[in-house]
Amino acid sequence: MAFTYFFRDLHTLELGVKNMAPLVAGRSNVKIWDAGCAMGQEPYTLAILFAENMGRFAFKNLQIYATDIDESNLFEKIIINGVYPEKELKRIPKDLFEKYFKPNGKAGQYQINHLIKNRVRYQSHDLLTLEPIGENFSMIVCKNVLLHLKYEERIKVIKMFHNSLTPGGFFITEQTQRLPKEAAHLFTRVTSDAQLFRKV
Repeated sequence: MAFTYFFRDLHTLELGVKNMAPLVAGRSNVKIWDAGCAMGQEPYTLAILFAENMGRFAFKNLQIYATDIDESNLFEKIIINGVYPEKELKRIPKDLFEKYFKPNGKAGQYQINHLIKNRVRYQSHDLLTLEPIGENFSMIVCKNVLLHLKYEERIKVIKMFHNSLTPGGFFITEQTQRLPKEAAHLFTRVTSDAQLFRKV
């Protein structure tokens, strides 16, 4: 589990969304896997970015699968409810905040738009099982998680991600994380200023 907040590392996420969205616009089923989702800030950020970069009907075909280790079931409850304190939302641009959030009746608490909420689905999952939650993902995001793994574990998890992506699918990791040389040949880097890759 990694602590995060809305619109963290926006540059990388926006690059991923803008590169991927045109390629999947005509598909009837577009799957994203956000591994290490914490309390949902990152998958909901992705959902907002895709909503802003896809047509309304294409967006309805998008599903984001958010996973993390959560023995307390706290993450699931928060993600299902989609309610967050105002302090966690301050990085969201004003126009997007007003478009996708509304007060939920409790002081300082805001509810995310149901159209965004319906695109995110949570399940508890341990990456070290090396068993993917599915296949044919158009994008996998795993940020601020891999650095906590041992080197050999990191290689195995990245190879699992590679096998779970569609041909040409996108992989995003944190800026401080470099692909191990044992897995680097599995991807091509999309841009030099972000850890954004495509499956070879």
